[in-house]
Amino acid sequence: MVTGVSGSGKTSLVIDTVAAEAQRATAADFPSFVRTRMARFPPADVDRIDGLTFTSVVDQRRLTGNARSTVATAVDLAVPLRMLFSRFASPSAGFSPAYSRNDPSGMCPRCEGLATVTVIDEDALVDPSRSLDAGAVQFPTFAPGTYRWRRLVTSGLCDPGVPWGELPSHTRDLLLHARDLQLESPLPGYPAHGRFDGVVPRIRDSYLRRTPTRLSAAERAGLDAVVSRTTCPECSGAGLNAAARASLLCGESIAQWCAIPVDRLHGLLDRADEELGEAAAPLTAEISRRVDALLTVGLGYLTLDRPTPTLSGGEARRIRTVRHLGSPLTEVTYIFDEPSAGLHPHDVRRLTGLLGELRDRGNTVLVIDHSPDVIAAADHVVVTGPGAGSSGGRVTYCGPAASMPSPDPAVVRSRVRTPSGALPLAHVRSNNLRDVSVTVPEGVLTVVTGVAGSGKSSLFTVDFPAAFPDFTVVGQEPLRGGRRSDLLTVTGVADAVRSLFAASSGGPAAWFSRNSQGACPDCHGSGEVRTDLAFMDDLRVRCEACGGTGFNDRALATTVEGLTVADVGGMSAAAVADLLGEKDAARLRWVCRVGLGYLAVGRTVDRLSGGERQRLLLARHLAEAVVDGGSGGSSGSSGSGGSGGSGATKPVKIILDEPMTGLNASDVDLLLTVFDDLVEAGGTVIVIEHSLRAVARADHVIDIGPGAGTEGGRVVFEGTPADLSISGTLTGLCLSEYLNGMGG
Repeated sequence: MVTGVSGSGKTSLVIDTVAAEAQRATAADFPSFVRTRMARFPPADVDRIDGLTFTSVVDQRRLTGNARSTVATAVDLAVPLRMLFSRFASPSAGFSPAYSRNDPSGMCPRCEGLATVTVIDEDALVDPSRSLDAGAVQFPTFAPGTYRWRRLVTSGLCDPGVPWGELPSHTRDLLLHARDLQLESPLPGYPAHGRFDGVVPRIRDSYLRRTPTRLSAAERAGLDAVVSRTTCPECSGAGLNAAARASLLCGESIAQWCAIPVDRLHGLLDRADEELGEAAAPLTAEISRRVDALLTVGLGYLTLDRPTPTLSGGEARRIRTVRHLGSPLTEVTYIFDEPSAGLHPHDVRRLTGLLGELRDRGNTVLVIDHSPDVIAAADHVVVTGPGAGSSGGRVTYCGPAASMPSPDPAVVRSRVRTPSGALPLAHVRSNNLRDVSVTVPEGVLTVVTGVAGSGKSSLFTVDFPAAFPDFTVVGQEPLRGGRRSDLLTVTGVADAVRSLFAASSGGPAAWFSRNSQGACPDCHGSGEVRTDLAFMDDLRVRCEACGGTGFNDRALATTVEGLTVADVGGMSAAAVADLLGEKDAARLRWVCRVGLGYLAVGRTVDRLSGGERQRLLLARHLAEAVVDGGSGGSSGSSGSGGSGGSGATKPVKIILDEPMTGLNASDVDLLLTVFDDLVEAGGTVIVIEHSLRAVARADHVIDIGPGAGTEGGRVVFEGTPADLSISGTLTGLCLSEYLNGMGG
């Protein structure tokens, strides 16, 4: 067990050193041709490392998948289930692919296996009063100046200056619906192949038939405006063709097997064993083993056809853990990075049991986590610290959990604040919510709790904001960015820094961007030069031309207060704030307020820990809400301890979905202080959270449950933390034990 404050070096020690060296050593046994197709890891900066075994890493990356990925495919249940049907269902639809909605032989021809059909509203898509040159197509990737717009205007199908409504109907139809049309007379600038696809096919191919890895806010808004989804009328949402739907096993089709909760599948499997005998035993046993794994991690309420993108963060993490349960491998080192993130304390105890099972099968389990329950279950604990960044990076404790230093005890808020109003929400029935009515107090800190899958996020990130749209919602989306994104770009302050240097030099701001005209010509702004060694790992060395800064000589020649643009990248957020105007400075002060003041503003996102990414994303959202007035804001001190406001007068109204993921006790206390300051300034803060430390500091607690899925969806408690601890609910019992164990 490795723990410590966020940014203290836990991931560097475990993932970047132990795991990387183990996987590098494993890869060395493969031929060079195979190694070129495997993940590559640079040598770890370590003097000596012994005792490495084969290593499997379950990191913080979200469960991958698209619109075609389901729980069944994620836990490898789809294949044995399809094999069972292909061999024993009657009438047979064919081989196992004929039972897959992702295979042409099994998918519904109408919805192509997606279970829903999309309808593009052409009236919303096109403004008939505008010409193509004026932006007739109301979708961001077809806006004037984009490459898709250029395809339209250089197709030669129409005069781009004529309003859409005045074009011949045949021409409008071609522009919208043509598929692989061979153009007769395209204009100069059109691709040489001369093939043309209309607007609707392009939107379907790019956005609807697959799930793009990234969508800009404008693209999401564009899709929401022109696209609607309904259940496929031909397959009724099964995604399968008629033959697969008609093929039955134990009186049910494979679609019906996948549509019932996992905890009811054992009944069907028992019937299959009775009816089919020993011939089906190997397949039913394999299916049963994987079903048992889902039940063990508390996911029995899920259905196998549940799309993976709809899973909550806690559900997705447990799905990833299930993949390793029952593995026949021994003497493997399993590394779990924050496995308890997104889990209710009750679920964390199930998790520790699973980790213990992996250990007892002869494996080594190495866990990075902050949960007190996970720490208590560990055989050996390593604490890194004492601080974050340059103040960390050392081992401050190594030994049994019982002897490790304890954080300050959590204490229930002794005097809750008086609400300034009430926000009632009545009779909500979306997803698994069961006619829920709840009243949220205004002007206080409300914490929403409940097991993963109980309906918390549905109620407070979808239904509540729909009823009260003046609330800003900060969801669980990961912080996007890589080797070119840093703190300045994430917080939106990069342009202000570039403009500062542009004003000093008299040149354009692009001169001071590593991604534009300011890039070093040798390394193209990356700060390092890569040499391709063919069948060996690439060689990466610091660029000698720019000294690793990524900037060219012209960019580095300009100074502001004696600093170059590269010097600014090495400064802290608080120091850079002193160079900027009040609004941009306020945005950087939010970075300091969430405890990231030690980071250099030029630190790239790919070099941040999970907890640092989480807090940087939170700082950006808080700055948008307070500084930019996303939901209003509160004025505050201009120092790093102030609210970061710049004259806003409207109190903040914000909903945060699990903002404390990946944070230890001291980091949690820091965020709670930020939330308290927002409330003291008249704001209303709603936090969906599993951290019992946060629950204890709330003014008001709403507990959703009692279980998950169909067993949840109800409000089981509303009141103060003190009353919750004696309420007898799952959360109340966990809170009571936590406070007693902490001496609170």
